[in-house]
Amino acid sequence: MYEPIRTKSVHTMAAAPGIPHRSREEELDIRLAGQLTALLTVTDELHALATRADGPETRELDGPALAGAADRLAEQVARLSGGHYPLRAEPTDGGAPSRVPALQQRARTLAGNALSVATSRGDTAVMTLTAERMAAHAGPATGRAWGRDLAST
Repeated sequence: MYEPIRTKSVHTMAAAPGIPHRSREEELDIRLAGQLTALLTVTDELHALATRADGPETRELDGPALAGAADRLAEQVARLSGGHYPLRAEPTDGGAPSRVPALQQRARTLAGNALSVATSRGDTAVMTLTAERMAAHAGPATGRAWGRDLAST
């Protein structure tokens, strides 16, 4: 009525000993390092805008704080990557100060993604750093509302 399967199962082939496999922790390290590297890139771009541009959008940016945050992000990426610091390109001068709100939103999203991975990994150093970055990149209106919501719970 039915004929037995004559080929090897894909599950058997996937468990072959000659194929290298990564553990869940290694996969989470790779993912977290990628999220932090993306956040580092946006932080460097915001730092460049804070130091080069002068306008109402850039007044709220704290250049030294952004530089310190970028260094801390690079240290965490290096720790997760086995001591290899990420490549950091100097942001171009073509950034318009009007991009600051979009960059802040992008940084907040990336910090949230990294916080989620760090939480599942149980990495308190990165959890603290990404929570700080989320708070730092909250806009003036959203930051106050977010802070009140957290304080009231």
